[in-house]
Amino acid sequence: LQTRVGKRTAAAAFRVATQLVDEKLITMDEALTRVTGDQLTQLMFPQFDAKADKELIARGMAASPGAAVGKIAFNNAQAIEAASEGVKTVLVRRETNPDDLPGMVAAEGVLTPRGGKTSHAAVVARGMGKTCVCGAESLVIDEAAGTVTIGDLVLTADDTIAIDGQTGEIFRGEVPVADSPVTTYLADGLEAGIAAAGEDQGTRELVEAVDKLLAHADKVRRLEVRANADNPEDAERARSFGAQGIGLCRTEHMFLGERRPLVERAILSAPESAERQAAFDELEKLQKQDFLEMLEVMDGKSMTVRLIDPPLHEFMPALIELETKVAVGKATGTLDPADEAMLVEVRRMHEQNPMLGLRGVRLGIYLPGLFALQMRALCEAAADLVARGLNPRPEIMVPLVGSVRELQLVREEAEGIIASVAASHGVGLSGVSI
Repeated sequence: LQTRVGKRTAAAAFRVATQLVDEKLITMDEALTRVTGDQLTQLMFPQFDAKADKELIARGMAASPGAAVGKIAFNNAQAIEAASEGVKTVLVRRETNPDDLPGMVAAEGVLTPRGGKTSHAAVVARGMGKTCVCGAESLVIDEAAGTVTIGDLVLTADDTIAIDGQTGEIFRGEVPVADSPVTTYLADGLEAGIAAAGEDQGTRELVEAVDKLLAHADKVRRLEVRANADNPEDAERARSFGAQGIGLCRTEHMFLGERRPLVERAILSAPESAERQAAFDELEKLQKQDFLEMLEVMDGKSMTVRLIDPPLHEFMPALIELETKVAVGKATGTLDPADEAMLVEVRRMHEQNPMLGLRGVRLGIYLPGLFALQMRALCEAAADLVARGLNPRPEIMVPLVGSVRELQLVREEAEGIIASVAASHGVGLSGVSI
């Protein structure tokens, strides 16, 4: 007797579960145990047309589901420029780091020859809902030459590729992509989902099966489900999909890209100097606008904002790249003194184990005013919305606390800021929790 678990697609799992309920072979509670969150996730991403002709050129690890098609982009600048012109791209990097976030946002998907499901590219792509394939070891990337070599095949920025985040397959050329009717259902309701399924009876049954199981899950669940979101677009999408709030808003992502020089200026300037305060003031204005937009989207629902967490060196130029630049400058007589001074600071801040040490709550204590500007921006945004009749519910998360005294220091500062902002605006901010 064959007793192995039957292999089935995510769509089949949902349809079979509800069909067994219809046949009165299992209960709805049992049906919920027959499907998983990962299977639902697979149903939500765009998919390639199964009937389309495809030229397979490589395989990698399926790191974030979905289907992405676009021209090859080798860096942030190419991806952002193409997006501004309405051209879709796939960001192709050896591996990604926080500096690549703007390019990942601009691209349709991410492809790397290194890394796995826990790599930076995979984790960030999943959080953003971007398609990602990692560990495609047959790819040889030469960014300087602008080429991707796979065996005898050489691709450039003029070539179009397609990546399948569910299978890890990489194709050459255009492949038709369609939005998932399940995603349409989650965003706009059952009727819209069925309409998106068209005349395909199997897809219509799938949308109905997902609706039936999720409705029952809402009836029996005892937990709230919150989403991770760092920008208004992700927050709005999470809310439309039924999230009860934002469980983690990582503010460090708001300090990257064009704002990074402000952070560098704040870090490198003298304590209590006018230059540092000017940088803090500018960052506070930008943070307030970020929080204002997100709190407005999440009106009436809780949003947990984590104060800045990463170590300082993550906001500075990469150590190895800077050492190389300085060495080349010395050898060729073109050394910029500013680069040499920056290298001294980067070496001073570099940590062998960045998961520990000067980060999180200790960073906020080491740089007085850093946490204050974030908390003040959050409270000012909340106060503005309260004055407009909305119901913001921000929560402040203090990261990486290792002692009671650390939390006491930040809590005292936070409570002072909350009281000050509430008094200056003439509104109550009792909903702000720490």
